[in-house]
Amino acid sequence: MQAEIISIGDELLIGQTINTNASWLGAELALRGVSVKWGVTIADEKQAILQAFDTALKRSDLVIVTGGLGPTKDDITKHTLCEYFDTTLEINPEVLARIEKIFQHRGKPMLELNIQQAALPKSCEVLHNHHGTASGMWFEKNGSVLVSLPGVPYEMKGIMNDEVFHRLQERYQVSSIYHQTILTTGIGESLLAEKMEDWENRIRAAGLGLAYLPSPGMVKLRVSSPRGAADAALIESYLEEITLKLPYHVYGREQDQLSSVVGAILREKGLTVGTVESCTGGGLAEAFVEIPGASDYFTGSFVTYSNALKQKLSGVHAETLEAHGAVSEETVKEMSTGGLAQLGVDYCISTSGIAGPDGGTAEKPVGMVWISVASKEKVVAKQFNFGNNRERNIQMTIFAALNLLRSVLLNIYTEKKL
Repeated sequence: MQAEIISIGDELLIGQTINTNASWLGAELALRGVSVKWGVTIADEKQAILQAFDTALKRSDLVIVTGGLGPTKDDITKHTLCEYFDTTLEINPEVLARIEKIFQHRGKPMLELNIQQAALPKSCEVLHNHHGTASGMWFEKNGSVLVSLPGVPYEMKGIMNDEVFHRLQERYQVSSIYHQTILTTGIGESLLAEKMEDWENRIRAAGLGLAYLPSPGMVKLRVSSPRGAADAALIESYLEEITLKLPYHVYGREQDQLSSVVGAILREKGLTVGTVESCTGGGLAEAFVEIPGASDYFTGSFVTYSNALKQKLSGVHAETLEAHGAVSEETVKEMSTGGLAQLGVDYCISTSGIAGPDGGTAEKPVGMVWISVASKEKVVAKQFNFGNNRERNIQMTIFAALNLLRSVLLNIYTEKKL
């Protein structure tokens, strides 16, 4: 079956809000064997919505619409649906009772706008929203299905999980596509493909699919089977093979976060870590503390953006800065060893680099970064060269720093340039 996702909202078109709904829907539908062929984003305007509905229902078995279902006058999707499906709105008593309970629980009075949230097209099948006040709607026309959902992500996901997915399974009898994903860092898509050429050829010869999904600092490798979970063991054998072949680069599976993976290793070993950061400006510490329970192993951070603070907080020598500069192997090693002592941790990571877009030289271009990891036993440092985009450089430095610590903790650190 073929599906289409329509995202409604001026805020999406002008870049005020990132359209996470479409990416989530695409991923979840793919898991269930539904092929998304089209995705469009349109304005909150009647003609644009009507045209999008008409085009989508002519070419797709399933159309999922998100957005435009709020209580205010600029949310017109519900009224446009009535026009398109030649029906009218009526108050749904069950939905109204649920909305009333929500406002009673919050201790707030219901306004007429809130009551109108219970006004739904007569011809639709109501999809109950247990996470908010805007109900979803299921329509059918000429053998195709249109599902309209609120744009608030957690409400949309709740309705899909509670109401929609099982209906799609019952109606279309779709077969789930089985897939597993491994996560890599510190290696580009092209080099990764070159190193895995034989592995990839064997995967495809076995009738499996392989997708490269790159993003700043990482590349996901998704191996999938149209035959479903019957190939689970076969896929697992391929993933174990590439994990053993590239231990420095493969750090996790599925939705693993690198900071969580590193944190789990620290917790298992009973070790602590701190950071001394320059170019990452606290981003490395944030990566640690966004994981619940990080206090088990993360103790704190020094953000030493200036040379003066590098000297004062982490004990970098003025002579080192004078001779080698802030972005150097010598400086990051002193940052990490000084932080190790001052923070009282088992491991300390330090970062110093030229994030850009300015500040680079022929000798030290924008994107050049030094990272060091220190323990009582040893100190390692590694140079990286990323690019000329400041935001991407910072994110890639955080990934590289976490992975460098992971490699040291697992005794797979290598001096080779990767």
